[in-house]
Amino acid sequence: MSKTTTIRPRFATRTLLLHLATVALVVALCTGVYLAVAVQQLRAEAESTALGIARTLAEDPQVRADVALISAANDAPDAEALRDGDLQRIAMGVSARTDALFVVITDEDGIRLAHPISSRIGEVVSTPFEEVLRGNEVVDWQTGTLGESARAKVPVRDDAGIPVGEVSVGFERTGVFDDLPPLLAVIGVTALGALALAVLAFLLLRRRWERLTLGVQPEELVALVQNQTAVLNGVDDGVLAVDAAGIVRVSNDAADRMLGLDAPVGRPFADLGLPAAVLETVTGDRARSSALVDDRVLYLDSRPVVRDGRALGDVLIIRDRTDLIALTERLETVRTMTAALRVQRHEFANRMHVAAGLIDAERVDDARAFLGELVERGSVAFPVAGLDLLGDSFLHSFLGAKGVEAGERGVALRIADETQLIGSVAAPEDVAAVLGNLVDNAVTAAVEGQSSPRWVEVAVLGDGDALVVTVADSGAGLGGVDPLSPHSSADATDDRVHGHGIGLPLAREIARRSGGELWVIDPGGAQHGAVFAARLSGAVSPVAPAQKESS
Repeated sequence: MSKTTTIRPRFATRTLLLHLATVALVVALCTGVYLAVAVQQLRAEAESTALGIARTLAEDPQVRADVALISAANDAPDAEALRDGDLQRIAMGVSARTDALFVVITDEDGIRLAHPISSRIGEVVSTPFEEVLRGNEVVDWQTGTLGESARAKVPVRDDAGIPVGEVSVGFERTGVFDDLPPLLAVIGVTALGALALAVLAFLLLRRRWERLTLGVQPEELVALVQNQTAVLNGVDDGVLAVDAAGIVRVSNDAADRMLGLDAPVGRPFADLGLPAAVLETVTGDRARSSALVDDRVLYLDSRPVVRDGRALGDVLIIRDRTDLIALTERLETVRTMTAALRVQRHEFANRMHVAAGLIDAERVDDARAFLGELVERGSVAFPVAGLDLLGDSFLHSFLGAKGVEAGERGVALRIADETQLIGSVAAPEDVAAVLGNLVDNAVTAAVEGQSSPRWVEVAVLGDGDALVVTVADSGAGLGGVDPLSPHSSADATDDRVHGHGIGLPLAREIARRSGGELWVIDPGGAQHGAVFAARLSGAVSPVAPAQKESS
């Protein structure tokens, strides 16, 4: 059994058809009210005209005299004489001049003294006349021998002011409403014009509605809002949408948190004070980039939004890579330590082979001397001056490995004479990430500089459970650039001298997580390069008293 599918009009069509029906109803009501007022006005105008003519005729001296004379006589009026009399002549003249349906004059008994139909003179009028003979004027629509008419009745008074007859003037209905057809035509044209204007407004509004909503219906809008809320608030990525005019239209909580925004929706994107890398990504100058915003390393991906060939704006996807890069830094530290252990293993194996050879050759004294020297110098001779000042095995191995890497680039790594650390490193990952970043930046700065010899100096100090390190180099210094600016931007692939990229701010973020800090002591100059310092709270475990005494 097939089911018939009912196709409902689109919501915009339904709404605007309701609007059109409302306008049509209002126009119909206004037309009806205006027509009723016009008809009432024509009726009142006819009644007023009839009353004015009747009053004028009732005040005519000849009419008053003739009517008073006839009313005072004891005999009935002579109809034959009245048909050719002055009253009939006066009444017919007034009727002809005013286009009245009739002008009737009666005596005090209601007998017609003048009438448009002469044969009816001498007869009693067909409508009531008692009220008029009591001295009152009567204006009304009545039906008489000549049909329905708007008529006015005015008493005729004698010289003493006593009513002795009446003057009745009437206008037929068709004559009263002669002006109604043209008036109806004007009202009809006006109503049709209003309806036509409403239809035009309906079409324009429907087109505008469909354009603004992109053809999406209210039911679909509800689902769209639900999906948008679920998507925007259900992901950790930041989503920020900018329309074609550069106004922010959508920004979820993650985007606000990562970019440090406060109610950005409805504001121009260019006025949000974001780093240049973010602006360039949205404007299309960069397809993908990274930026530093308040010590966060953000990955940015901008994608245009197009619907039915119409560009609606751009959507910026924001991902926080801070933890990922921090993990990368720590993995780099592990790689460095692994390389150092590999070097130690290789060097130690070689020395053990030498010792074994001396023993096999029965050169015991030489083997004993060689092993004593090995114990005194350590398993590996790292090319780092002052490395023996570091009693912590982790720092000894880590900076030794860094010294090997620096030596490969022509830079000498040395430990400052004021280095003093009592205790051991308790947070090797954070220490390696921060100290390794500072040393790597310093080595790069020394290589980029013009001074010779190239060197990097590291000082390590203990302050309770905090580790304080300073790193200086022989480079050209910062040159007026502040690498710790909270809104500095850079590309993730361009980690340049002294952390102008993302490494140094990330190191500062790691230091701050433990309650420490990273700062610039000296921006550098002609004598030496920049000097950086970092403090990591809780990074040192103090030695026990017994260990202090033995040391």
